[in-house]
This record gives sequence, structure tokens and C-alpha cells, in this order.
Amino acid sequence: MVGELRYREFRVPLGSGLHAYPDELIRQRVGHDGHPEYQIRWLILRRGDDGEGGSSQVDCKAEHILLWMSNDEIYANCHKMLAEDGQVIGPSQETAGEAGALDKSVLGEMETDVKSLIQRALRQLEECVGTIPPAPLLHTVHVLSAYASIEPLTGVFKDPRVLDLLMHMLSSPDYQIRWSAGRMIQALASHDAGTRTQILLSLSQQEAIEKQLDFDSRCALLALFAQATLSEHPMSFEGIQLPQVPGRLLFSLVKRYLHVTSLLDQLNDSATELGAQNSSATEELSGERGRLELEFSMAMGTLISELVQAMRWDWASSRPGPSARSSCSIFQPQLADAGPGLPPAQAQPSLRRSRRFRSRSEFASGNTYALYVRDTLQPGMRVRMLDDYEEISVGDEGEFRQSNNGMPPVQVLWESMGRTYWVHWHMLEILGFEEDIEDVVEANEYQGSVVSGAQPVALPSWRWKPMTELYAVPCVLPEDEDAEESEHLNQAEWWELIFFIKKLDGHDHQEVLQILQENLDGEILDDEILAELAVPIELAQDLLLALPQRLDDSALRDLLNCRIYRKYGPEALAGQLAYPSPLEAQAQPQESADASRVEGGVPNRQSSSADWPLGGPKEPLTQGPNTPLQRLVEGYGPAGKIILDLEQALGSEATQEGEVKPFLWRLRRQPQPFLTLMRSLNTPVANKALHLAVLRLLMRLVDFPEALLLPWHEAMDACVACLRSPDTNREVLQELIFFLHRLASASRDYAVVLNQLGARDAISKALEKHLGKLDLAQELRDMVFKCEKHAHLYRKLTTNILGGCIQMVLGQIEDHRRTHRPINIPFFDVFLRYLCQGSSVEVKEDKCWEKVEVSSNPHRASKLTDRNPKTYWESNGSTGSHYITLHMHQGVIIRQLTLLVAGEDSSYMPARVVVFGGDSTSSLNTELNSVNVMPSASRVTLLENLNRFWPVIQIRIKRCQQGGIDTRIRGLEVLGPKPTFWPVFREQLCRHTRLFYMVRAQAWSQDIAEDRRSLLHLSSRLNGALRQEQNFANRFLPDNEAAQALGKTCWEALVSPLVQNITSPDEDGISPLGWLLDQYLECREAAHNPQSRAAAFSSRVRRLTHLLVHVEPCEAPSAVVTTLRPKGRNRSHDWSSLATRGLPSSIMRNLTRCWQAVVEEQVNSFLTSHWRDDDFVPRYCEHFNNLQKSSSELFGPRAAFLLALQNGCAGALLKLPFLKAAHVTEQFAQHIDQRIQGSRIGGARGMEMLVQLQRCLETVLIFSGLEIATTFEHYYQHYMADRLLSLGSSWLEGAVLEQIGPCFPNRLPQQMLRSLSTSEELQRQFHVYQLQRLDQELLKLEDTEKKIQVGCEASGKGHKRENEEEAGAAAAADVTEEEEEEENEDLYYEGAMPEVSVLVLSPRCWPTASICHTLNPKTCLPYYLRGTLNRYSNFYNKSQSYPALEQGPHRRLQWTWLGRAELQFGDQTLHVSTVQMWLLLYLNDLKAVSVESLLALSGLSPDMLNQAIGPLTSSRGPLDLHEQKDVPGGVLKIRDDSEELRPRRGNVWLIPPQTYLKAEDEEGRNLEKRRNLLSCLIVRVLKAHGDEGLHIDQLVCLVLEAWQKGPCPPRGLVSSLGRGSACSSTDVLSCILHLLGKGTVRRHDGRPQMLSYAVPVTVMEPHTESLNPGSSGPNPPLTFHTLQIRSRGVPYASCTGTQSFSTFR
Repeated sequence: MVGELRYREFRVPLGSGLHAYPDELIRQRVGHDGHPEYQIRWLILRRGDDGEGGSSQVDCKAEHILLWMSNDEIYANCHKMLAEDGQVIGPSQETAGEAGALDKSVLGEMETDVKSLIQRALRQLEECVGTIPPAPLLHTVHVLSAYASIEPLTGVFKDPRVLDLLMHMLSSPDYQIRWSAGRMIQALASHDAGTRTQILLSLSQQEAIEKQLDFDSRCALLALFAQATLSEHPMSFEGIQLPQVPGRLLFSLVKRYLHVTSLLDQLNDSATELGAQNSSATEELSGERGRLELEFSMAMGTLISELVQAMRWDWASSRPGPSARSSCSIFQPQLADAGPGLPPAQAQPSLRRSRRFRSRSEFASGNTYALYVRDTLQPGMRVRMLDDYEEISVGDEGEFRQSNNGMPPVQVLWESMGRTYWVHWHMLEILGFEEDIEDVVEANEYQGSVVSGAQPVALPSWRWKPMTELYAVPCVLPEDEDAEESEHLNQAEWWELIFFIKKLDGHDHQEVLQILQENLDGEILDDEILAELAVPIELAQDLLLALPQRLDDSALRDLLNCRIYRKYGPEALAGQLAYPSPLEAQAQPQESADASRVEGGVPNRQSSSADWPLGGPKEPLTQGPNTPLQRLVEGYGPAGKIILDLEQALGSEATQEGEVKPFLWRLRRQPQPFLTLMRSLNTPVANKALHLAVLRLLMRLVDFPEALLLPWHEAMDACVACLRSPDTNREVLQELIFFLHRLASASRDYAVVLNQLGARDAISKALEKHLGKLDLAQELRDMVFKCEKHAHLYRKLTTNILGGCIQMVLGQIEDHRRTHRPINIPFFDVFLRYLCQGSSVEVKEDKCWEKVEVSSNPHRASKLTDRNPKTYWESNGSTGSHYITLHMHQGVIIRQLTLLVAGEDSSYMPARVVVFGGDSTSSLNTELNSVNVMPSASRVTLLENLNRFWPVIQIRIKRCQQGGIDTRIRGLEVLGPKPTFWPVFREQLCRHTRLFYMVRAQAWSQDIAEDRRSLLHLSSRLNGALRQEQNFANRFLPDNEAAQALGKTCWEALVSPLVQNITSPDEDGISPLGWLLDQYLECREAAHNPQSRAAAFSSRVRRLTHLLVHVEPCEAPSAVVTTLRPKGRNRSHDWSSLATRGLPSSIMRNLTRCWQAVVEEQVNSFLTSHWRDDDFVPRYCEHFNNLQKSSSELFGPRAAFLLALQNGCAGALLKLPFLKAAHVTEQFAQHIDQRIQGSRIGGARGMEMLVQLQRCLETVLIFSGLEIATTFEHYYQHYMADRLLSLGSSWLEGAVLEQIGPCFPNRLPQQMLRSLSTSEELQRQFHVYQLQRLDQELLKLEDTEKKIQVGCEASGKGHKRENEEEAGAAAAADVTEEEEEEENEDLYYEGAMPEVSVLVLSPRCWPTASICHTLNPKTCLPYYLRGTLNRYSNFYNKSQSYPALEQGPHRRLQWTWLGRAELQFGDQTLHVSTVQMWLLLYLNDLKAVSVESLLALSGLSPDMLNQAIGPLTSSRGPLDLHEQKDVPGGVLKIRDDSEELRPRRGNVWLIPPQTYLKAEDEEGRNLEKRRNLLSCLIVRVLKAHGDEGLHIDQLVCLVLEAWQKGPCPPRGLVSSLGRGSACSSTDVLSCILHLLGKGTVRRHDGRPQMLSYAVPVTVMEPHTESLNPGSSGPNPPLTFHTLQIRSRGVPYASCTGTQSFSTFR
């Protein structure tokens, strides 16, 4: 158990539930840098679904990876392979004990016995030739096998006589002897890979071994090789149809493979010897190693060449390979429509995209996207073209006009053409209306901030464009190219050319070497000198012109597909081929011959001699071809004439082998006419004469042994197709069976090929059709059946060889990564191209799926795939319960899925069909498409062009026509591409890449952990590794998909672990990257000198950070995050993947957390040192600005790091004790107040104040969402009130609030401005009201005058009575006048009436209750002002009845001393406060007044009155204060103007200056008491409700109720808090957040709105006053903390009378 736990310590995750563990040290060598390297076997273990623990772990020793590792990498990853002194335990130390287990004398006796047994076995084998092997021989071989299993005796069996013995035994016709030879070989090969390879290689390289071994012997040897290599490369190619490779070619591949592995072992051993030798032998060993490298390269190229031919990859693409992929970064996401050769940032022709609509890449198929476009597009919308279509190009934009049922159905007005043009739905991308279109660069600026929940106020005010300069793609910076090297071939190109030179025969080989010697000053060339030549490009071009005429057909194909020919060949020079290649020249007449064969015509085609390198003009073979064979080969020129000459040579009765051999030799060099001859059997039945002629020719050809070397297997499928065809003529069928029987009898390899092609079933069906009357058909079927086990062996061998080659290729890639040496293997890129590329060949029906399941009537499911439209599958069940499930073959991606229906089925016909996809039948939750079926339809296309593989596809019939219940389906058609090797190779490539780079990342992390300074070298290390992968992808990988897979794996395996390690804090709480960033910030000022060491240091840090953040390997962020989900038929249930696309990767999260911690530490240090400074705010703003600049320098203006910067500053502020935090907020509020007032000055000074204000506001935004925001609002409200009342409002007040509005949780400053606007409206209404009153008074005067005139004219009879009535009326009028006397007492004021404006201040938002006293207008104001105030009071009381002016309960006015006034004093205009106005007006009637009398008259406090008197008695003021002993406070008098030197004029500001609060005073302590009391109330309420907890709304209501009613807190204590006694829901929520952060309160899992009490971690705070008035000493050790909430605001409407807390986000 201990060992297992120790074993688990070295787990390396490989993805998909796989982990790698170091298991065994295999060998040791000296690396390219002179240091030792060790080859470690890493076991791959697979875990079950129960996670990390448990017994589900399966040890699959067959799966392993061999990895060369350095000392540092072993030290960091493989601790169990280290000795106690830290040294690596070498392989010799592990086996020393076992080697000495046998005594030397005993070992010598055994060696003597083995030699005598070998001699005896050879003698006995010679004696029993042609007879049954005697028992003594078998016993001797059995004893030898037992000796062979003893490892110390392995050296004795390397005697050449042992190989002779094994060769004789393998060549024996007796099965028992061959089986005994196999047992001996297995025993010898069981020791290690080197011994096994050496034995098999020695056997395979024996002279004329292929002639000595018959079919059974060769199969026995192949079986041994298959068994020996099965555990080496356990690679599965399930679902991939491998070609049929005959045993002869397989044996050749085995020899090539063994040769390559032997050379590879020799290279590793030479590296070990090179390190062990002294300097005198080093040069000789280096030369030997160079020879081995060249030989290995040539052998590997030969193996790849033969493997490509065996897999028939070369015929799949007769044209030269594709050009190199675009050299864009493989680590950055590739845009779908990026053009070739351009990086993603430059390939997009248009930078416009839609904000609302989805792109085509988000849909599972093109049909689904077309339906979405059809349902969404509206006339007038802008669209963009996605595909080239006739006259419209990709990227063209236009305006959608209309659509109809025609084809194409969409009419668009295109800007590029200036007219309309019709296109298809799936070709369009919706941009929308102009308001829906955005600039891509601007939209991506801060998308990370939007996804992660960042507040929009955090965005900077300037635009960010993507960097295209130095750090845009740092890992692919172009390297300087040597001018001399650019004129010569590099080593890889030259070695690839050497490969073809070595392919030439003796005479041609000498001619090419002669060309080289003539151009290289006649230097004698041997193999060692040839490998090191520097060949000019011109010479290489001459060689490439000379080689095609000297190579055979197979080598010529290799030449045309190799990279050097594509780069320097004739096609590359001229831009096109000057003459068709031999392969194209063969293909063109073949097409013509095929056409003539089908149509029955005779083509008349002339070609020049340049079309054929074989020489001679192509002329018709005869003037009039009469025979079918002549018509078949007509057009092939001399190559076709070979077939006719061969037919003529075989036509004679006594054909000699010498006559046929030249023709067979030419057909082996150019087998295309022979393959065409065989493939002609798969032609229409009308060609009976042709079929018979071909079969008779082939029948005679088989009799010659040389003919068996032709590639019969490549066209054997045509023979099987002819067998299977039900229309094949019986005579042709009989001849075909005769031919196949003779071919299989001559070489049983072809019987194996027939078995692999399924010829047994085809022969059985032919026998059934013809009632068994086919001669030799039964014998042929039995012969094919007996080769079943051989067919299985051949398939296994093909798999093992291909898997072994892939592993060797991966080993070369790993060696290239480690040594940084180029890969010089010919066709390396060709092999990778064939492994990575897909196939355009479609497969149908049963080749796509494994099985078909239906919901009911499974016995009729076969009717779906019988291709008969008259039959059908009919369901049986309820409506909507019918389905068809397809289980797909591995890797088959559907190109088209079609449902066949019939309108005649009426109500049985489907009406709505929905298609789902999933990984299994239990996870079919992804809707791929939904289709409404028209009653007239016959073929319903369900899916088209899927972009991923779905293991299970289910078709659900949701509704039938006319409300039918059951349904009928006439058929099912599926088209899909062939499965390719890319998924298998991608898994292996990514697995090896991940292991290599994760091991390297761990070693680098170990270095950084031991010495942080090594982090400075990480940038160059990473840049070198990433650049190497980039260059490898540009050189060898054929497409962007493969390159992106490699880049993503490399980035995740190397960069992600490194970032995680360097951002993880150590024991001191500091991470290596955090330390580096701290050093960068400290030396930032010194780095301005480019010659200083600080500048070099800063440059390295910037290069590292830019490299870490420049790329994201996951998918490009999509606009679907912010778009609406589609409805109806286009909706998709798989939204989880779309929702997570824009999420940041682990690299970005770790980096932002690290940067946040660095910023927090920096800000915390600054606050601790400077929070008491007078210039704290300017210095803090400057510090914050420097941090912002540093963030941009290090990471670019990325939203994630800007948000981390703000969170770091917020975290530092939250660490401050309450009083310190209150002091900081007060300083900011004071600084803003001073800058706003200073900006009124105007000029340069005012502009400077505005700049300082803007910088401060950007810093203040951090308060948003923090608890200190409430304290900041408290101080800002006070200072803003004084500013508005003393100076008045301005545009700047609103602008400031608009920018820092989120910093005010209660929104009191905003309400204050709103209150001012309401007062202005009331003032305008009051002005109208006064005019109305004046009009009424004037109207009364006119009425009175009229009455007087009428009274004077009245008679005297009732004079007395009228006088009495008038007297009574006058008495009543006197009463009314007394009531209105106060209101109208200033109407008849003779002087100039002052302009009075009244501000109605609501105590809910204005701090008026505690900072001013009540004003009594009757006693303190002159009568000409009292009237205006009285009228305003009456107006305001009347306005309460008008809802348009005021809402809510009836309010009354209470006059205060707040306000300001302008007084005229001589030539001066005095700007004073209301108190100062009253005092000056009071002195109008008195020459002097005492301060004591003023206090008694006004009721003001001494402080407030003295504050008003101070400016009035200053040098600018109009008063003097005379101190008198008998008068306390002194006497005020008006200053005499004669005392002035000159009279003063203009405006004089005498308003008292702003008074600022102090957080350390009683005000701040009261705020702290309120916070602590609320926290205690919250805890008490939650404790009372236990574990069930409370909803947050209910908790707020209960706390507010307890605060108002008591008994806790005590009413006396609340009253002692003074201005801190007011409490709102915002204050309660702020305390709740504090307690959540400290752990005192916790949220319920799954219900975050429910809160309950939790025991917090005790953290001591600085000393504060006790919470209980009767106790002494510090508070309990309880610290409160605020969390920043980024979720949606929770409405607190359940608490009546409380305000909502929606400001917090």
C-alpha cells in the first residue's frame, strides 16, 4: 500500500481519464548537450468513473510511452528512480544482481551443452529430409528451447549456426518442426526488445530467405513477429478499413521495420559509447554516428515509402501533395473564414459583425442554419456572403430584399455589383439592421469583463486595438535567415534528394554522381562525404530534372509527392508543369480508355512525344483496333503496347519464360496498364468479350513465377465485385473462378486477400444462383475459408506495423523537441499528411452504421435499408412515441441523412420529425434539427454536413399527417466520409506531446521553486519551445486542424502547469510571479533609462507576461453569449457548451489572481504608510495611475487585468480598520469637494483642477460595492450640501454623480440634485402664484373705487342705515385684513423689492436636521422679506393638494438658516450666507450691536455665529469687532470708509469657508458603533432562528424593527449615537456582507438567499470603544468584512418602508 501511495505521487494526467506513471528505466545515453539522458517507460493507466480512489484503477502495461528524460526532469518527476544521494539509478545497477545469480562454472557447462545440442540438431535435421521428423530431433529442439529461456545463455544462441538451424527448421515442410522453431524464437525473444529485434532481423536478412520460405514458413515467422510486437504498440484502428496487403509485401515491411528499429537501437547505443569514450576516440565515434544517422534516415524513408504504397495512399492522391499550410500561430484560435497565408487578425476582410444573430459555425448542420436564416431574415437587413457563388464572392455585403419558392430563393441587393442577385439561404450571414452591427475589435475589447460579471464603470475611457507589432504573436517571430544558407539546400532537403539518388540502379547512379562531381570541383564522393555536402539550389534543380527519367514508377510517385520536388521541381520553377508527369500521362489515357470502354466508341486522340517520358509519339496501335483488348489499351502508347505484345507472346503454345520476362519487368516498373486490365472486370455486362479476353490473358500469365510479383492485390476488389454482381454472365463467372483458383493455388497470399475481401460469401451466392454447376467453385471457397486465420494474422500485422511506424514517428518528434535538431527523414511530411488528412470518398448505409433499432415492430426494421421504395417499416404505438435509432461506426461524420416517405401513405406519413444526437442512448439530449414534412414530399433531408461525430443518432416522429397515430417510413439513406487515421493519430500525438511538456513544465517549475531568479529565463525557454512547435507545424502538418490540435495540447501541457506553479504562493504567501511583478513595480522608475540593468530586467518581465497572455487555446469567444436563444425549429438544447465558450481559461484566472494579490499588497503597503498624510489623495491617485500603466505594460489593456487591479485595490481597502477606512473616504470626499470648488476659478488653474478631479473620480470607482461606500456617501453628502447651498448647482455636479454614481448605495447625492430641480419648478410656480395674487389685489382696488363712486351718488333716505351696515362690513374686513396683514405687508414697500428664491430641502436626503437651527422669520427678518416667505408658505401649503407637484402625506415648511444672499454695500456686492445677511441687515438700523444680543435674538450656537462673523470682520469684510471687557464676545460696528486708502468695488465673497469633518472625532466613532450594533443584532436574530436561517429580505426587516423598537440596542445607547443613530436597509445589508466575508454568517447550499449563523474564525481588531456603555475595555474580538456581490440585485420589497439595495451588483 505504501508503494502504491508513493506510486501515485508521480501521476501525469493525459486527459480522457488517462494518467501516466514512470515505471522503469530502460537505457541511458549522452544527450546532445553532453549530459546524460535516460529512457523511461511511462505506463498509461485508465481510471473508472468513481474518481481518484477505489479499486477501479486498471494497470494496462501494454499501453506505455517511452520518453527520454534529463537529470533535472527525473529529479522533478521520478523520485523513485533516485538513489539516497539524489543520483539516478542506472539500468546496470538494477540487473547486476540477476546476472550474477548463476555460478561461472555452471554457466560454462551449460554453454558447452548448448553448442553440442545445436550440432546434434543440425545433423538430425539433415538426416530426416523428406521424411517424418524423428522423436529425438523434436526432443533436442525442446531442450534447446528450454536453454534459450535462460537469459545469461543468450550470447551462445547468437552463433551463426543457430540461425542456420532456425532457417532449416522454418523451411521444413513438417508443421511440428516449424512449430518447434517458433517456440525457440519465442524463448530467445522473451528477454528484451533488443534481443527480439536482433533475432528477427537476422532471420529476415538471410540471403534468399524469401525463396527458401514457403507460405506456411513465412506465416510462421510473421506470426512470431506479430506476437512479439503486439504489446509494443497496442494501437487500435477500429472502424478504419485497412487495405489487403499480401504476405510477400508484409514480409518486406517487416524487414524494413526491423532494420529501422535495429538502426535506432544502434544510434542510442552509439550515444552511450560517445559519452563514455575519451576525447581521442570522440571524432571517430562522431563520424560513425553520422553514418548511422544517414542510414537510419534512408531506412526510415524506405519504410515510409513502402508503407504508403501498401496502404495505397499514393494512389489516393496522384497529384503532388498540397502546399504548406498558412504560417499563422497554432496557439491562437483560427477564424473560420481566415484567408490562407494571413494571420487571424488580418485575414478577416470585414471587421463588422452582428450583435444579435448567430453564425453558421454554431449549428450542427448547414440545413439547420439555412432554416434559421430563413426564419430570421427580414427585408432591409444587412447580410454577408459566406461562400463563393457564381458572380458573388466571399465577404460581399448587401441588403436582403425578398424570397420565394424558386431556386435560389433569396434576392439580395449586393454593394459589389450595384444590383440584385439570387443566392441560397445557407450562404448568408445575418448582420441585421445598422443598429445591430458592431465593430469586431471594439466588441471584443472587454468581452471578458462582460462574461465574468465586471462592472461597466471599470472600463477605461480609451479604445484598445489588437497589437500587431512586437508582442502580437511572440512565439512565431521570424528568425534571421542566413544568406549563404538560403542559396543551398538544408540537410533535410539534401538527404531527401540522396534518398532518390540511392534508389537508382548502377549505371544511373553513376551518372548522377558524375553530375555532382562535375559541379563540386571533381571531389570524390563516398557515403560520409555525400551526407555532409552543401548543395547549391541550382544543382538540386538540375538533379530534379534528371531524376524522373531514371526512376521506376514507385520511386517516381515518391518523388512527385516529396517536399523538395514541390519546392524546387519544374512545377515550382515554371508555375506549372512544362510537361505532364508520367503518372498524369497514364491517368489521362486511362480516363479516355474507360470512356471508350463504356460507350463502345473508339477514341481518336493524338499527343506529342513530350507527354511521355518513355519516348516516342503516341500512335494508334493498329490502324483499326478490332479486338476488345486493343480498344481497352488504345491510348496508352508504348505502355499499352506492352499488354498487346504480352498477349501475342502468350498466344503461342510453347511460350518461353525468357520471352515474357521483359514484359513483366516493364509492367512491374509501370503497373498502371496491368491494373487497368484487371479493373476492366468491374465493368458493365455488355463487355463480355472483353472480360473473357482479359481472364484468358490473366490465366496464362499466372503460370509464370515472375508474374506473381505484380500487384494483383491492388485490383482484386474488381474480381470480387464481378463475383458479387448478379448480372455477370455464367461463362465469364466460370472463367473468373478458374482464374482465381489458379492464382490462389500459385500463391496462397491471394487466397488470404480474397478472404479479406469477402470472396467466400460471394462464391456461395454464385453457387446458389447457378445450382452448384460451377467447376472448382467449391474448391476455391474451401481454399479461401482455410485462410481465415492467415487473414486475421495479416490484419494484425498491418495494424502492428502501422502502429510501430506511428510510434517511431512520434519518437522522432520527441527527439526533435529535445535536441532542437531538424528532422531529416525523407517523406516524414508525406506520412504525417496521410495520417492527418481526411477522405472525400463517401460511404453509404450499412458502412456508416453498426445497427438500426426501431421503437416497435423490429422484425420489419430491415425494410428501412433494403433500398426498395415499395416496402416500408410501420410503427405500432401512441402518437409521438415512434423513433429510429442509428448506432454509427466510430468516426463516421454524417454528410447527409435522408428519410424516404410516400404521399400515398396518407395519415401514416410523418408530418414533423426531430433528430437528436448523443454519446449513448441514455444521453440523447442534443437536438440537431427539426423538420416539418410537406404532404407532397418523397425525400426528406434531415441532416447535412455535421461538424462532429455523434455515436448515436435518433429520429423521432413527433406527428403524422392528418393526425395519424402510427407512421410508415419507406427507407433511410446516409452519406458519410470514410473514417480516417486522424482521430487515432491525434490521440497519440497529443498524448506524447502532453507527457513531454508536462514533464518539462514540472522540471522548470522545480528550478523556479529553488531559485526565483530563474523565472527571468522562463520567457526565452517558453519562446524557444513554442517557436519550435510552430516551425514543426509549418513544416510538417498539412492543415490547420492538426496544427491547432498540436498548439492547444502544447499550450495546455506546458504553459498551464507553469502558470499554476509560478502563481501559487509559497510558505511565506508569495508566489514566484508575484515576487517578480513586485520587483518590476519597484524598479519601474529606474527602468526609464534604457542603458540600466533595471531596463533589461523590466524587458524580460514584460516579454514573459506578454507571452503568457497573448493566446488562448480554447475556442474563440462567440457572440452567442449575449444573443437571444432561437425559438421554434431552430432551438438547441445543448446550450451548456455555448454558455462556457467565453469563460476565461485557468491560465488567465491564475494570472489575474496573482496580479490582484500583487496590487493588493502594493496598495496595502501604501495605505499603511501614507493614510495620515495631508496629500494622501493625490499620492494615492498617482499610485493607482502607475499601477494602471504597469498593468497595460505587462498584460495589455485587457479587461480581466483591469478588473483584477480594481479588486486588488478594493481588497486592500477592506483590510483597513473601520476608523482608518472612514478617514480615507473622508479624505476622498474632501478632495473632490476642493477640486469642484477650485474648478469654478476658470482659466488654466481651473482646467488643472478638472484634470485632478477626473483622476480622483477614476480611483473612487473602486468604492462601488464595498462597505466603505456607505461611509464615503455620508461625507460626500455633507460636503455636497454645503457646496450646493453656498455656491449653487452647476453642470459639474451632475457629471460627477454620473461617473461615480455606483459609489452611493443610498443614492442620496442623486436625490439631492433631484430635490434642487423640484425646488426650481416650485419657484417657477411660485412666481406665477405671486403674479396671480398681485392681479387679485389690483382687481380689489378697482372694485373698491367703483363702490365709492356709486355710494357718493346715492340718495339720503337710507343714509344712516347704510352707514351702519358699512361700519359692520368694515369691522369684518378689519378681521380679514389682520389675517392677511403679514402676507401682504411688503406689497407697499417703496424701495426696490429684493429677489427671493426658496429652496425646499427634503430631510430624507439633505443633512439639515443636525447642522442648522430653525429660523423664525417674524423676529429675524425684515418685513419686506417676511412677506415673501409667508406667501411662499401659503403657496406651498396649497400646493399639497396638487399631486403633480408633491406626492405623499401633507408636509409643512420649516425655515432654516441655510442659504446664501447678495447684499449691496456701497459699490460692493457682498456674497454672504443667510446668517451673515441677517446680521448685516440688522446693523442697518443700529450703529453697533453686541455678539451676545445676536446670540439671544437668533438662537444660533456660538460656533455657528462666530463662523459667520469671521469673514465679515476680516480685511475684506465691512464690519469691525471691538473687544470690550463688560461685553462678552465684543461689539460689531460698520467699518468707516474713510479709514480705507481707496474704496473697494466689485464682488466680495464673504461666505464662510467649508468645514470638513474628521473621522477620528465623535462622528466617525458613532458610525463605527452603529456598524457594530447592527452586526450584533444580525447575529442575535440569526441565532434565534437556528439552522433553518432566514431569507435575506426577512432578516433586513427584523433587524430594522429591532433597531427602532429595542430592547436591543438600548434606547439610551441609540440616543447617544447622535447622528449615527439613523439606520436604513443599506446599512443592514452592508453589515450582512461583512459577516458573510468573515464567516460569521453563511449561505445555504442551493439557496443563497437563505442565511444562517456560523461560528466565525476569531480575528483580533485594533482597539475600539466598547459596545456596551456600562462596560469598559475593548470590544469582543469580532472583525467584520465586506464581500463584493456581482449577482443580480435582490428586491427587498417585502420590508415596508425600507429602500431597495439595488446599487450593489
